[in-house]
Amino acid sequence: MKGINKITARIEAEGAADAARLADETALRCKEIAAAGEAKAQERYWQRVKEGAAAAEERSQRLAKTADMEARKSILATKQTIVAETFRRAEEKLLALSGEAYLDFLASLAVRASSTGEEEIVLSEKDKAEGKEILDRANRLLSEAGKPAKLTLSAQTGDHAAGLILRQGNISVNCTMEALMAQAREEMAAEVAAELFV
Repeated sequence: MKGINKITARIEAEGAADAARLADETALRCKEIAAAGEAKAQERYWQRVKEGAAAAEERSQRLAKTADMEARKSILATKQTIVAETFRRAEEKLLALSGEAYLDFLASLAVRASSTGEEEIVLSEKDKAEGKEILDRANRLLSEAGKPAKLTLSAQTGDHAAGLILRQGNISVNCTMEALMAQAREEMAAEVAAELFV
């Protein structure tokens, strides 16, 4: 029996050694797996951090572009308001003309709009009382320029606030304050903006 005990003890010793070796290998393998898992987790973590940073940068740039666009829109709107206000004030000054200056202004409008010197002048209701004086001044200016001076005064009045309409047959030239200011805005808005915002 001693021989069996010896064999059994030897088998047990070899089994214990194999078990210890296997436990060591398993522990080592577990550490390797854990280390690889940790490395992979770190890699994924930093990848996510980089992706997050890139997304944040992209969003930041998008927001900056949007803010820049909104700022430009706001500046443009403000400039447009200032230009519109400039034209409104110019129109107010023209509408505030009175006396000789206003009569000269209307006469010069008629002269500039006249192509034949034989048109009729249509005045606003408020300017009708000064019609003869405006007509005489306009014809005098045409004559001084060496052009026919046969403008006449229309019996009709226009529904405009200021300025005049020059008419010959079916052809009318609108020199009302509203039309003049609309034309000035169209033709001079860029020039006025350039002067205001140099």
